[in-house]
Amino acid sequence: MTRPNLAVAVDIGGTFTDVALVDGAGRSWRAKTPSIPSDPSEAFLNGIRLALEQAGTSAADLDQVLHGTTVATNMILEGKGARTALVTTRGFRHVLAIGRQDIPRKANLYTWIKPVPPVPASRIVEINERIAAGGAVLETLDETSVRSAAQQIRGMAVEAVAVCLIHAYANPDHERRVAEILREELPDLAVTVSSDVLPVVREYERSLTTVLNATVMPGVTSYVARLEQRLTDEGSGVPLMLMQSNGGVAGASKIRLAPALTALSGPAAGVVGARAAAEACGIADIITVDIGGTSADICLIKDGKIGLTQNGSVGDWPLALPMVDMITIGAGGGSLARIKDGGLTVGPESAGARPGPACYGHGGTEPTVTDAHVALGQLPARLLGGRMVLDIEAAKAAVMRVATPLGLDLETAARGILAIVDNHMVGAMRVVSVERGHDPRDFTLVPFGGAGPLHGCALAELLDIRRVLITPAPGVLCADGLLAADLRSEFSRAMAFAGAMDPAATAPIIAELEQQASDWLDIEDVTPEARRIERKALLRYAGQGGEIAVDYAGDRATVEENFRAAHKALYGFNLGAPIELVTLRVHATGVAASPLVVNLEPGDTPAPDEHTGVSISGTTRDVPVINRAKLGAGARFAGPLILTQLDTTTYVAPGWCGEVHPSGGILLTRGNA
Repeated sequence: MTRPNLAVAVDIGGTFTDVALVDGAGRSWRAKTPSIPSDPSEAFLNGIRLALEQAGTSAADLDQVLHGTTVATNMILEGKGARTALVTTRGFRHVLAIGRQDIPRKANLYTWIKPVPPVPASRIVEINERIAAGGAVLETLDETSVRSAAQQIRGMAVEAVAVCLIHAYANPDHERRVAEILREELPDLAVTVSSDVLPVVREYERSLTTVLNATVMPGVTSYVARLEQRLTDEGSGVPLMLMQSNGGVAGASKIRLAPALTALSGPAAGVVGARAAAEACGIADIITVDIGGTSADICLIKDGKIGLTQNGSVGDWPLALPMVDMITIGAGGGSLARIKDGGLTVGPESAGARPGPACYGHGGTEPTVTDAHVALGQLPARLLGGRMVLDIEAAKAAVMRVATPLGLDLETAARGILAIVDNHMVGAMRVVSVERGHDPRDFTLVPFGGAGPLHGCALAELLDIRRVLITPAPGVLCADGLLAADLRSEFSRAMAFAGAMDPAATAPIIAELEQQASDWLDIEDVTPEARRIERKALLRYAGQGGEIAVDYAGDRATVEENFRAAHKALYGFNLGAPIELVTLRVHATGVAASPLVVNLEPGDTPAPDEHTGVSISGTTRDVPVINRAKLGAGARFAGPLILTQLDTTTYVAPGWCGEVHPSGGILLTRGNA
């Protein structure tokens, strides 16, 4: 796709809103502004204004506006979505209550309680109709029952309606007619149908995803409308693009139809940004760890390809939409250290933005991971270019609250806090690597987020990884990732009956999906040379409950061989059972213009700005502190060392050395420089 002359990306987090602005010449400007939970669109515009002011330009000059949002995520997690009703086929009222037999992996088998469905049975209305698994009409749609359902819904005081009819993935005609009638009878309500959101088998996942999409639709739609209005009022006429959970962006019109697609847009943007930064350094195999204040998101990228899954979840709910395959755990800079059952624990509870870590001076007294860094001296007293001064004594006092009862000194307790949180993250990193047949030693670790570079060396040592990449702006990498994201959309069709692949049956389905993909690319105005179409087949062994996506080829033998290879790589074995084709999918991509690679001017390592005391192996050492902005390409240094910049702090541990890559990234390696 053609590179825009001026593009801005905005990522809104719980505490800060990050903005990245780039022009066609490769110049960039970044800004941070406090998020405004009561109206995120205000922070959105404030951040854009700050970046434009730095660049000496205005919103009228923008060619592209990209946005990553947690609006849908927060509504699902907090249960604050719209009050919703569900319309379903008679006899299937209790699908959401029945759910699945699975119990969460970390839950107690004997005490786990199934979460309350987002739509209770009292707001589920049945209608008369029935589609067979193959798509044939077994019972004609009774439109009178639909209008009766509308009458019932009118008295429920709901804001949205989800429609999920049995086997609608095989034949959506009844669903579409139901939606027409409901919009006619209930013009003020948002209506969403499963065939627009998730046209695949498994009635529970399809019903739940459709319901969640309905609950967030009014909120996301009004939010997007506010953003567009603010941009218009500011003088910008360019369309708004939003990040999806699959690592690609899409226009606002698609997001209005399926807002649940944005549920994990923030973390996905960070992964895209990490891949782009690694690619600029010639690195294709990476493990990313995005460490914020509350959580850490871990993802593995092999051969430069970001893996997708449809087995993700948000909070208690499985969300069967394509999303970046990552693991999220409760470990971050604000994770609280406490004594439980006579031992030290860290997380998943967090101090949040307020009161936050004790060192922030907002009234926090409990020790956090950030306080442990401050107590050890790994985090300097001044952050954000000197605008934020940390309270070192408050941090030490907080750490001593757990040190004293355990009979530990300050350094030992602080190191214990960091060791525990690091091991939590390493456990998740092993899940995405070792448990899936990858040796982490073959990968480069890319830590980012505000707290990521403080943990990079320690995490790498625990996994015996010998190289760490510190991206140019780790604290705002999610915003940078938006600028590197492709346009993406998926089009799926479940087979009428799972079974052996029949090329005569699959060819017309693939052709139809490709036409849908082409139509979408036309709507998004993607040039022919930027279009990419990928064909996927989701297969399983007979009797299995989940599928694996592999490249689709026109012949059965090749597709099945692709599946066997993927199954062996993922699980370590293959079965003798028949292979079944469950779903066909087409990925449509509008390839973004290659990110402009920064070419830093060569430069030597400057003299330290200052020295600070850091506790290392029981002694306090004077460690140099260098402003990263002063480092030119080719500059080398050895740890222990602290690098400061506006968005994060990097701790280079003893035994590690670094070199600045011409792209602006810093490569840390274990051993001699």
